[in-house]
Amino acid sequence: MALVHSVDLPFGSPMPAFRLNDSDGRAYASDSLSGHKGLLVVFTCNHCPYAKAQWPRLICLAEEFGGQGINTVAINSNIHPDYPDDAPQRMTELVSEIGISFPYLVDNDQQVARAFRAQCTPDPYLFDGNGRLFYHGRIDDNWKDEGAVSRQELRAAMTALVAGDDPPVEQRPSMGCSIKWRQ
Repeated sequence: MALVHSVDLPFGSPMPAFRLNDSDGRAYASDSLSGHKGLLVVFTCNHCPYAKAQWPRLICLAEEFGGQGINTVAINSNIHPDYPDDAPQRMTELVSEIGISFPYLVDNDQQVARAFRAQCTPDPYLFDGNGRLFYHGRIDDNWKDEGAVSRQELRAAMTALVAGDDPPVEQRPSMGCSIKWRQ
C-alpha cells in the first residue's frame, strides 16, 4: 500500500469527457451523468483500505446531495491482473454488499483516470452544473475513523455548490493508495 496524494488542479478546469461501462456492461457518458447543480466523480476501488473506509461516507453524501441536484459516479481504474479484488465481477458484488446506489464504472484502459490526473483511491472531483471543477480534495480530515472527523471538506464544498456560493479557498489533497497503473 503506497500512500499517494492527489494533485492540485485549477478551479474551473473543464471535466474531461468520458464514456464507460459499469461492471454489468451498462454504458454511461459523462455528459448525461450530471445533476442540474453538478457531478461528484470519485476515483476509487474495492481493495484499498482508504477507499474501503470511505465508501460509506460517499454513499451518504450521494444520497444527501442527489436530491439537491448533485449526482455521483465512482470510477475504478485499478483493473489490473495483480489486484483481483478490483475486478469488475468484484465491483458488482460490492455494489450489492454495501448498497451503492450510483454508477460504479470500469476504467479498463485507465485513460479516464489519466485524463483527470487521478492519483489515488479515493480521489474526489466535484464539478458544477457547467462541468467546471469546483472542488478537488479530501473527503474529510480522518479517513480512518469516521467518529473522529472534525472537518467534512467534501460535504462543505457540496453544500456551497448547492447554495451557489464560491468554491472553498482551502482544498487539502485527497490521500490513499496509488492507482495501480499498467505499463
